[in-house]
Amino acid sequence: MSVHPPGPRRARIVGAAAVVAAAATFFPAAGTSAYADVQVSTEHVTGSDGKDYSVTNHLVPQYAAKSASRKEWLLVWAGDENIADTVVPDIKNLPGTLGGGLTKVRNALPGPDFLAVIDATKGSPDYGKVVNTATVGPLVENEPHHMQYVWHKGDTIYAGALFAAATYAFDVSSLPQLKLKGISLPSQTLGGSVPDAYWTLKDGTAYGTYMGGPVVPGPYLYGDGSSVIGNGFAGSPGEVVHFDQSGKVLSQSPAATPQGDDSKLCDNLPQLGSATCANPHGIQAREDLNTMITSDYAEPRNIILDPVKQPSPYLRRPTIRTWDISDRNNPRLRAVSYLPDGPRANPADPLHAESRAAMENTVTNQPGHKGAFAQTMQGGAIFYTPDITAAEPHWREVFDDGTATKAFNPNATEANGGGTNGGWVQVSPDDHYLYHAVIGRPKGTLSADDPGTIGGVYTLDIRKLLSDGAGYTCNIDTIAKAQNGGGADCPTLAGAAAINPGTPGQGPHWGAYDNFAVGSDGYYHETDNPARVAVSDYFVARSGIDGDHKVNMVNLGPDGKLTVDTAFRDEYTGQVGINFNRKSWPHGDFGNAKPHSELFVVADADVK
Repeated sequence: MSVHPPGPRRARIVGAAAVVAAAATFFPAAGTSAYADVQVSTEHVTGSDGKDYSVTNHLVPQYAAKSASRKEWLLVWAGDENIADTVVPDIKNLPGTLGGGLTKVRNALPGPDFLAVIDATKGSPDYGKVVNTATVGPLVENEPHHMQYVWHKGDTIYAGALFAAATYAFDVSSLPQLKLKGISLPSQTLGGSVPDAYWTLKDGTAYGTYMGGPVVPGPYLYGDGSSVIGNGFAGSPGEVVHFDQSGKVLSQSPAATPQGDDSKLCDNLPQLGSATCANPHGIQAREDLNTMITSDYAEPRNIILDPVKQPSPYLRRPTIRTWDISDRNNPRLRAVSYLPDGPRANPADPLHAESRAAMENTVTNQPGHKGAFAQTMQGGAIFYTPDITAAEPHWREVFDDGTATKAFNPNATEANGGGTNGGWVQVSPDDHYLYHAVIGRPKGTLSADDPGTIGGVYTLDIRKLLSDGAGYTCNIDTIAKAQNGGGADCPTLAGAAAINPGTPGQGPHWGAYDNFAVGSDGYYHETDNPARVAVSDYFVARSGIDGDHKVNMVNLGPDGKLTVDTAFRDEYTGQVGINFNRKSWPHGDFGNAKPHSELFVVADADVK
């Protein structure tokens, strides 16, 4: 480890990151941060390309100092906002000069992406303070995306770089300081690109979804002898990667079927000989059942590379994949399930049919349950299957986001879940509740006079549904049920908290529940009854869905009720929620940042 003052550093883009138009740039010099006496230290690793990769901690002494009580931390994986995040609607007066023609002001040049370490200790005088920003280098324009869904003591933090096709592996045993254990570069995952989400296993390794196609167009031969033909970086089909605790690739497994998928429901650009929807995004597993599920979202380059917009709604996927993980290092695709269209389905607008854009899924946790849930971003619906071990799991719609929109906004005049941009979905550890984050629908999405919908977080009571097992009767098959709940053993709305209620389409995309509680011994212990969740308001700027870049804390009642934690406030503005749109960070005056995902973490010495 080297310790040094912050100074000018030259950033370079290597490997597949070159697909993003960005240039090498100099970072600001020392002394530009508004934080005083920042303690700086750097951890280095050598990548597979022989080059140096690093994480640099920028600890704020007055917040990082040892206290009498043990601390809990919120880690937020965030990207630097700059001119490359500008989308076409933010530019006016074209053709001609761009001078004065931007509707949003952004930093001109790329800066470092980072993990923010925030004091999440209830009752702490520094509650909500940014204690450390651990910047990664030399890659810029990573577009930090997801980490794993929940952290357990001893776990590596796996953090994906959407644009750079890299996976960072962090050691968080000595928080608030981090170490870099390793990095996977595109050359290690030639069978896929655009890493999305991660699921950690009990042995400390992890699976990751690589949503995009092989790095190079054409055939790719896997280690097991199978092959796929892909249409290139950020295209199709994607894969699942198995990582060791240091981010080393142990195996790659194709998500595509040899025969392809339904060509009527699965488009590819450029077109492939066998159509595929294999673009895995969400990933969760039940090791006790030797089963994993992944959800296909979209052919990603058609989402993130503005101004190129999707020419077909069938580039958004309606499919869930079930995997046999009996051999942990050799996941085998068992089944591909197509989510059904629901009562809102409109042939004139298939993009917002209930089945479209299966972004996320979540498994149940208790031994007596085998079910799982999936949600659709454009479809705005929740689906359920009672048994993921079945040869061909059958999924049925059990809730529509439209029912929740009225809870976010009592003045809402309609309850249409289409286009509500749902994201994070997670079953509570005790299988009592389902948590779901919803961005909301921007004005004008469904029609010119569409008022849009407010976003937020809601909880569903799923106990009755799960108790009925394979004999459950819930089925959202009418508009009335979609707008008001399905009755019978369908999930019921237990709580809802609007986030950024003044602006339609500005709610949270991602979240994490707090799986820790302080015991009578003063140490943190894992709990099956989370008392809060953290959520972040950012998706992907170049998609046209940005957000206000805030991270909020939401309290969870034992009955599923939700309230925004008004004590979790920004250290600069004093407003509720930590605002990542700010001038200064511990690592310097780099301006606004984009918080995509978060995790609750405790240092090894403070958790039992």
